[in-house]
Amino acid sequence: MIYAANVADGDLAEGNDMSRRLKEHADKEGANLVLVSAQVEAELVELEDEDKLDFLEALGVSLENCGLRALVREAYDILALQTYYTSGPTETRAWTIGKGWTAPKAAGVIHGDFERGFIRAETITYDDLVECGSESAVKAKGLLRSEGKEYVVQEGDVILFRFNV
Repeated sequence: MIYAANVADGDLAEGNDMSRRLKEHADKEGANLVLVSAQVEAELVELEDEDKLDFLEALGVSLENCGLRALVREAYDILALQTYYTSGPTETRAWTIGKGWTAPKAAGVIHGDFERGFIRAETITYDDLVECGSESAVKAKGLLRSEGKEYVVQEGDVILFRFNV
C-alpha cells in the first residue's frame, strides 16, 4: 500500500508533524509514504523546464524525487512494473511491462506478432543513448547489444525488435 500525504510546499522536502505521524502508521503496516504537494504540482505544470528545477531546488527537492513522479515510481515498485522504450525517426514510445519479463514477452505488448515471430532484440541502455546522443553514436562505440529469447528486459532499455511472421 502507498500513502500519499498532501503537504504545503514548504513541507515537501521534510514533511510535517501530520506526515510524520502518517509515516509511523505506514511503517507499522509495511506500507510506503510519498510526500506530495498539490500546489507544487499545479505550479510545475505552468513552468519551463529550467524554471522547474530552480523552483524545486528552492524547496529542497529534486524533480525525480518529488510529488507525482515519486508516487508513480512507488506504484511501479509495488506492482513490479518497469518501462522500456522503442524509438524511431518520428516517434519514441514508453511501454510498461512486468519486471523479469523476457524480450519476446515484452515485444508482445506492442503486438502479438512481435512475440510469436521474435528473432532478436537490438538493445541500448537509456543512459548509453543519452550519453552518446544518437543511435549511430551508440553503434560506433559498440554499445548496441543483440539479445535473444532469454534476455530479461531491464528498466530503461531502448529496444528494436526483429521479428518474422
